[in-house]
Amino acid sequence: MRIAFIIYDGMTALDFIGFYDPLTRLKNIKWDICALSKEVHDGTGLRFTPTKVSPDLGKYDILFIPGGYGSRKLINNKKFINWLKTGKNCKLKVSVCTGSLLLGAAGFLKGKKATTHRKAFEELSKFCSVVDKRIVDEGDVITARGVTSSIDLGLYICEKLAGRKVMEEIREQIDYSFSPE
Repeated sequence: MRIAFIIYDGMTALDFIGFYDPLTRLKNIKWDICALSKEVHDGTGLRFTPTKVSPDLGKYDILFIPGGYGSRKLINNKKFINWLKTGKNCKLKVSVCTGSLLLGAAGFLKGKKATTHRKAFEELSKFCSVVDKRIVDEGDVITARGVTSSIDLGLYICEKLAGRKVMEEIREQIDYSFSPE
């Protein structure tokens, strides 16, 4: 299983890290932190260095996109959206918070339900049917609401990939109470 963790300027670091941490604890997972530039800064200036710059996202099984204020600029950035579209055949396209706006801009939410931070419901409604739930699973697209839901989503995906027992072991490692709804 290969995961592309997408990072971009203006993302919310916890959206990324909350999901990244549980998934990277799984055995037999290969992953890359992917961006269109050699360095990325979150919304507060924290610096991240991708492991891959501008890779073909179609080589991955899971595409993950965090949210953040930078997502609102990127929905109109043709280069970024076209890059995301290279991941159209990924088995799972996953987002936290306003990362769902980017999934929508790439066309991955057509005819689907999704969620995001409550303050972005109206923006998301341009791309799909908005649901006010912590996690929305539409099969090949899974979205989570706000920043703290990133950990929930990470554990949810761990359970989908490796089963309840493994997810519970990871949940205990990170000392987290998990209840998906």
